[in-house]
Amino acid sequence: MAAPPAWAVLGVPIDSAGRPGGTERAPAALRAAGLVAALGARDAGDVAVRIRGTRRDPRTGILASRDVLAVTPAVRRAVRGLLAGGERPLVLGGCCALLPGALAGARDVHRRNGLVSVDGHVDVYDGESSPTGEAADMPLGVALGRPPRAWVDAADGPSLEARDVIVLGARDPDEAADISGLLDGELADLTVYGPDALRRSGAQRAGLGAATRLADEPGRFWLALDVDVLDEDAMPATDYLMPGGLGWDELAELLAPLAASPALIGVSVACVNPEKDPDGALVQRTADLLGMLRER
Repeated sequence: MAAPPAWAVLGVPIDSAGRPGGTERAPAALRAAGLVAALGARDAGDVAVRIRGTRRDPRTGILASRDVLAVTPAVRRAVRGLLAGGERPLVLGGCCALLPGALAGARDVHRRNGLVSVDGHVDVYDGESSPTGEAADMPLGVALGRPPRAWVDAADGPSLEARDVIVLGARDPDEAADISGLLDGELADLTVYGPDALRRSGAQRAGLGAATRLADEPGRFWLALDVDVLDEDAMPATDYLMPGGLGWDELAELLAPLAASPALIGVSVACVNPEKDPDGALVQRTADLLGMLRER
């Protein structure tokens, strides 16, 4: 069996709250924790983007809409270039507003891909229904072609089909109530398992099942990790704190078969906030967790 492509680390220093600092500091912090060396990866630098502004655009419903829409084509070009050059991207956010661009870049190269989203949220709000207007409420919806239409257009259309998406760890009760009609209707083909379901099946078994299913069809997948999948006590260095999430050991068990799959084409990690980790211990733990991506 041929060796998998080497990793290339790409930073996307953004925070969809629209203010300096916060999650936009995560790429630098994760590099400082030794992640690039631990993976034996090439550092591909940062995409030159920021999100600034706290005004909710009346047309799109997104905070700092112009900057958010500019992020997507920039990330798309960078990810497309890495994949076309025979590397596997590890995209360090920032917030998960990077995802539509990353998935559009993968679509440009491979056409049809799956997604395993390990996240405390499903992230399929639109600009009208989002309670905050932050782009981080919407990225999976945009990748599936849901509004805001201007953001879908910035990615040149959808990047995913709902049948090719598996969400592991979502548990926000308010979001679940808000999107229940979508999941029973337009997005009925989307697969969502909460933490309790993962524990019933076993985290490792759930991860293996997701990897096996998407390796079979469509044949490859992207892995998106939002650290708010972790319980608020385990990971306070994020901006969306919720109880009932996974522990670090459970998350490692879930990710291990996904990381080991030959069908994995790229990874993104989002929502680490170094400002909430004054001694750097949680950033370091995140970097250590991602070290499992190194081929063994």
